[in-house]
Amino acid sequence: MKNSIFKTFASSNERTLTLVLSFAFAIMLSHPASAIVYTSSNEADGNHVIAFDISPDSGNLIEIGSFPTGGTGTGAPLGNQSALTTDASDRWLFVTNSGDGTVTSFRLQEDGLEFVNKVRSRGFSPISVTVFGTLVYVLNEGSGLESDPPYIRYDNISGFRFNNSGELKFIKRSVRILDRTQLTAPAQVGFNKSGTVLLITEKATNTLTTFVMKRNGRPAYQPRKRLSAVPTPFGFEFGDRDFVFITEANGGEQGVTASYRIDRLTGEVSSLVDLIEQGDATCWTVLSSDQTVGYSVNTGSGTVSLYRINFDGTIDPFFENRPNRAIKTGASPRDAVLTQNNQSLVTLNNGDSEIRSFRVRRNGSISRRDALKVPASVTGLIAR
Repeated sequence: MKNSIFKTFASSNERTLTLVLSFAFAIMLSHPASAIVYTSSNEADGNHVIAFDISPDSGNLIEIGSFPTGGTGTGAPLGNQSALTTDASDRWLFVTNSGDGTVTSFRLQEDGLEFVNKVRSRGFSPISVTVFGTLVYVLNEGSGLESDPPYIRYDNISGFRFNNSGELKFIKRSVRILDRTQLTAPAQVGFNKSGTVLLITEKATNTLTTFVMKRNGRPAYQPRKRLSAVPTPFGFEFGDRDFVFITEANGGEQGVTASYRIDRLTGEVSSLVDLIEQGDATCWTVLSSDQTVGYSVNTGSGTVSLYRINFDGTIDPFFENRPNRAIKTGASPRDAVLTQNNQSLVTLNNGDSEIRSFRVRRNGSISRRDALKVPASVTGLIAR
């Protein structure tokens, strides 16, 4: 074996060091798992993707691997959703490195994650990533420094494509600045289900921003903007029939989950369809695979609120006799995810430095299972 396990690839896009021996950048998993959950450690001295198995019998979490991204985190929790994601085929995982302004691509394998490449995010601090087909779009927070060029100073989105090997390549002229007058404190970027619209939530401006996607994979030059029904729009998930369900944290007071409809051709966000009051600082939400039950995380209350989704996008309490009932998670939960088999819900409880699992019953209700220690800086959840 050669002394060096790295091989440098040079290109005009300043491609980064890539591993040629996958075991040097991947800790092999000891056994195949029925459901795996991933989070980003977001540590300042080196970001890692941490993988957890979920026991099919007990529903408890088992840590099974930690995979260096080659980038760095910020060392503190972020106000974001979707710091990492997988593509629809579950072959590739993409994760933001908020500390050094890069994005890492991994190949998903039965026995671990294999590092593919790392690229500059074309912004100051990437905090959210979304995928449709082979398109990958990243949301970057701006530096706010007048000495920086506009695309670094202000919040932006930037586009990439990945090839058959999972390598990310920047799409030229794909950067779009959200607001050239101020920082917006963005939280999440996400494609609608048809891949024709990108939605971004802006916490500081209470704005829902959309970009229509062109056939060349670039967004329209000018976004559409609508004020959210309640201040501090945060995380969201698209449902069927062009509905989107958005948590609106209300400045840390009693928050809501609100539903809107987004036109897949024009990107126009409708007026409010419905909303349901939740706990304090409602910031993250996920939907069941059949789009009938939603779960929203209330960071201030340390709880998860359940709600029912109707065909017309309206929202009802999950518990008819106790409409305000919420399930305790732990201190300061900052994200949640459902496994693809809909058998487990997982939350990140940054206040306790824990990741916790919940068993999901057939009717959608949940019961607490165990929790494992994680770095206090963790951000983002994705499951398969």
